[in-house]
Amino acid sequence: MKKDIKISIITPSYNQGEFIEQTILSVLNQTYKNIEYILVDGGSSDNTMEIIDCYKDRIDIVIHEKDKGQSDAINKGFNLATGELVGWINSDDLLYLDCVEKIVELYCKYPDGSIYYPIILDCIDREGKLLCKSIRNIPNRNYLLNKNYSINQQGSFYNNQLVKKIGYLDDSIYYSMDLDLWLRLLNENNKIYSYESHALSAFRIWEDTKTTRGAIHFLKNTKEVLDRQGAKKFSKAKLHLFYIACRTWAGKIKHRILKD
Repeated sequence: MKKDIKISIITPSYNQGEFIEQTILSVLNQTYKNIEYILVDGGSSDNTMEIIDCYKDRIDIVIHEKDKGQSDAINKGFNLATGELVGWINSDDLLYLDCVEKIVELYCKYPDGSIYYPIILDCIDREGKLLCKSIRNIPNRNYLLNKNYSINQQGSFYNNQLVKKIGYLDDSIYYSMDLDLWLRLLNENNKIYSYESHALSAFRIWEDTKTTRGAIHFLKNTKEVLDRQGAKKFSKAKLHLFYIACRTWAGKIKHRILKD
């Protein structure tokens, strides 16, 4: 495996003092060392910056200024990233210590890809305990568009030249900007490669995440992305979205009835 391949990692952050140190250390302690780390904080008012300051001598770029949201913060990092591959890890999620090493091995074996991602993703709770494993085997764009829209973003890395070519994330998309990015990166028959042996990252599920707080809006946003990117009207992916939306609404109605 080549050691001179630079990998850029971005962490968007806003008021995540509870978890940010774990995220930072999960990047800084990677077994693969040629990493450019960019941390973009949107003007946190909690203790986030105090924690970041403890590690700023080991973080290549720290930005602390108001932004227009998560996508805008990540795009600031994308704009500065100089690695061959680029990815982001949110400030409450984790990269396992061999994540970048395994992704670089995959990239060296298949250098013509647009996306490199782990098939297995750990889902953890607030305390870091394993809840479940998300297993996503995504062969191509059509599968995402018409069969199963779910992706494992945490631990995924992208060809930086292609990311710049397509214009980064669409910052008008609040929830499903990662899905939109994948669909645009996979245009023109660009290839996707996966790491299959074990989980390389963890997605934290707790009560204050964006998708937990705005489940219905997330589903609506995902449908908008699928429609925009050309999903079939009655595709399996869109029917599944409708089913999940119905279940979510039913749960909310039941909660209100029980509450009253």
